[in-house]
Amino acid sequence: MRIFIAVDLDDSVKDYVYELQRKLRSTNIKINFVAKRNLHLTLKFLGEIKEQQLVEIKKILSEVKMKKFTLNINSIGIFPNEYDPKILWIGLEPEDKIKELQRLVDESLLGYGKQELKFKSHITIGRIKSIKDKKEFLGSIDINIEKLKSKVVNFKLYRSILSKDGPRYELLETYNLK
Repeated sequence: MRIFIAVDLDDSVKDYVYELQRKLRSTNIKINFVAKRNLHLTLKFLGEIKEQQLVEIKKILSEVKMKKFTLNINSIGIFPNEYDPKILWIGLEPEDKIKELQRLVDESLLGYGKQELKFKSHITIGRIKSIKDKKEFLGSIDINIEKLKSKVVNFKLYRSILSKDGPRYELLETYNLK
């Protein structure tokens, strides 16, 4: 089973990002946008695990303790760089709180998945397939992002089920913050 740990976003943020995706649709660029229902902040991707490992992972994650906080979206960017854009993302802040939660999750699950060495708090909003005019594309994403807030009151363990229609996420467990 293919699993990951994530923070869900408030509906207002998902609605805003969806509208932003709609505005970025163009004949100049081919992007596979992330479905509105699938927008999230990934804390750790574990990949394929065995069914028997799931019990231990759930127990380990239940021991992660942190206080609730509020994040906000703050920018738009691309990975890995402007010369070879592959991923379109929305940045999040406060970086320190998000990184603290990610670090707690990552360190608790040493031995499961790869350890995240260069975590960047972001929401992947699209995967870039092709660009006809890179300069025009870079200009189209040079926009101010409305700094909408989203409460972080928990994080979740999801199963990712891949299909020809795109991934479907199945909630396995929710972990409340203090």
